[in-house]
Amino acid sequence: MRHLIIGNGPAGVIAAETLRKADAKAEIVLVGDEDVPPYSRMAIPYLLMGRIAEQGTYLRKDAGHFERLSIRMVRGRAERVDTAARSVMLGGGERLAYDRLLIATGSHPLRPPVPGMDLPGVHSCWTLDDARNIIAMAKPGSRVLQIGAGFIGCIIMEALAARGVALTIVEMGDRMVPRMMTAKAGEMIRRWVASKGVQVHVNAAVANLRQEGADLVAKLSSGADLVADLVISAAGVKPNIAFLAGSGIATADGVRVGAAMQTNVAGVYAAGDVTEAAGFHSGLPSLNAIQPNAADQARTAALNMAGGSAAAQGSLAINVLDTLGLISVSFGLWAGEPAAAGGEGVELVDEKAYRYLSLQFKGDVLIGATAIGLTDHVGALRGLIQGRARLGDWKDRLLHDPTRFMAAYLASAQKVA
Repeated sequence: MRHLIIGNGPAGVIAAETLRKADAKAEIVLVGDEDVPPYSRMAIPYLLMGRIAEQGTYLRKDAGHFERLSIRMVRGRAERVDTAARSVMLGGGERLAYDRLLIATGSHPLRPPVPGMDLPGVHSCWTLDDARNIIAMAKPGSRVLQIGAGFIGCIIMEALAARGVALTIVEMGDRMVPRMMTAKAGEMIRRWVASKGVQVHVNAAVANLRQEGADLVAKLSSGADLVADLVISAAGVKPNIAFLAGSGIATADGVRVGAAMQTNVAGVYAAGDVTEAAGFHSGLPSLNAIQPNAADQARTAALNMAGGSAAAQGSLAINVLDTLGLISVSFGLWAGEPAAAGGEGVELVDEKAYRYLSLQFKGDVLIGATAIGLTDHVGALRGLIQGRARLGDWKDRLLHDPTRFMAAYLASAQKVA
């Protein structure tokens, strides 16, 4: 049996290792398109901060790891998939045959349709090569403009602030991290960031970029000009699926998969950021580009590729963020459900202390949660949501005092036991 995995990020690596555990004799080929060992993009901010060297970003620190597991590494970029012939064509013309195929090609950073985005000094922060360019330019005191304050943008912001740059953030949404935080929570994070010396413009967009001598000048939608030495685009990501055109593999925003992580084509699977998998609550296809889901999907896909029977639990939002020392989390349907659909929620806000807690229910089940400045036992929130625990009387207690979620979790665990 020959297993071919396209993409050597976390999903691809976990799948390859899971396959080897499940089948000691199968041939496993892992394809990546960069000239470095498999690495974690989520470790790049730590590289920018100077906490680790490039080797610290590598997913497996032992140079002989993949060779010992008899996982063959191939460098190349997939250009086309021929599902009838069960083969993948790489950019250099090499054709790789497969019995089972896993698509784990991840995402690429979006480039906003802004004139001037191709100017020197404008970079994404997605690859090790990007990191090298940023390290060379982001010196203490450098004027840095970052476009985007989503989850990835906030992680990059943390690293840039640690480098001592003069940092300005421009975010189109009405708050920071709008896709993982409620309005009050996102505004609380914005105030915290501003108190740390970072300028933040929300409800704003960069209309164009121009070069004036050694300076980059960004014209905002408000008409104001911002001058920078370096511009970083952190405006989101999009799944890498263009190479699947004409393959017959069903795609929409990403690769469509079922609970077994198999596509509509037998023997072809997908995992990680590239997938549109069923949502944990809705059951509907959705993108959810976070590493816990990628790991779960990779293991599920690999076990099924090896002939087993496994099902993913569904894509669940699991976000944990450290923003200049302020910890925030959101789980599940953090925005809640409409009251007409049975939704009900409670918010606890302490503006001065930068503390926030939101719990969202459907019936007596906790379906979503958001917390800022609370680090003790927040994993219990995820446990209640992921376990679909029926809270009974505890729901009313939590509506009265949401801070008692740990007691509710323990009571729920005892009930199950």
